[in-house]
Amino acid sequence: MTTVTSPPIVPPVAAGAQAVDAPRRRRRGPRMRAGAMGLLIALPAVALFAVFSWWPIVRGLVIAFQKTNLITTDWVGAANFTYVLADPLLGKALANTALYAGLALVIGFPIPILFAVLIAEMRRSRRIASFLVFLPVVIPPVVSILLWQVFYDPGTRGLFNTVLAAVGVGPLPWLQSPSSAMLSIVLVATWGAFGSTAIIYLATLMSIDTQLYEAAEIDGASIWRRIWHITLPQLRSTILLLLLLQLIGTFQVFTEPFLLTGGGPNNSTVTLLMLIYRYAFIYGNFGAAAALSLMLALALSVFAAVYLWLSRKWSK
Repeated sequence: MTTVTSPPIVPPVAAGAQAVDAPRRRRRGPRMRAGAMGLLIALPAVALFAVFSWWPIVRGLVIAFQKTNLITTDWVGAANFTYVLADPLLGKALANTALYAGLALVIGFPIPILFAVLIAEMRRSRRIASFLVFLPVVIPPVVSILLWQVFYDPGTRGLFNTVLAAVGVGPLPWLQSPSSAMLSIVLVATWGAFGSTAIIYLATLMSIDTQLYEAAEIDGASIWRRIWHITLPQLRSTILLLLLLQLIGTFQVFTEPFLLTGGGPNNSTVTLLMLIYRYAFIYGNFGAAAALSLMLALALSVFAAVYLWLSRKWSK
């Protein structure tokens, strides 16, 4: 007697699930290949970034605990940090950097906001005004600094002293006096950098709903009340972010004091980064330079973390 075996009965739900999973598996294959291709394309850029960005950071961390001339190396532990902290010029450099940051905050921070608001109020000449504001950013920093050296010439040939002589003032020692050298450097740095910040503010202003201004005009609000009650609140997040970036950038100032004054007169414009430069390329103490760089990076990281926490708490 022959036994007939019937095929297994597949539940309808399981059969439907298999039918749905089959196209998903077919679609997953091309996606995985596309993802692998994307990683392969990005690999050279990641490798270059690792070599030229992350490897110098790691190398600097190691050098901070070494005495080295980049040829011979001896481990000295925390001796480099002790040397830097005992340097009497460290306090002077820190005070000068803090003075520069304060002056740049008072002078350089509100100027981009003011120019962005003025350009936003323009109708016909907005593009020309934006180009003129951004023009100093296009000029190479070294070229602009050399140009400002001509402006700051202490004799009557300098542009500023020529203008002051016309009204019976001067000549003034712009970069040769400890009392005015830092302020002169801040003016140069503000002129060279405010254009890019103003464009960022302008882009944010252009995204604000114009109906808010129209409603304020109907209610009879003046331009200053519109700025205070509409513009500044809408710019709050951008202001907080750019304020953090400016504070971090001001503590890393180097180009302007290095080219304009060389740290003088009487070390009145020596900044932290100039001190790092002196350690490495004048004194040949690369370990001390790396140690001071590490301390500065840690201090700025802690400051940025506290600032972001406070700004997030204030935003809530």
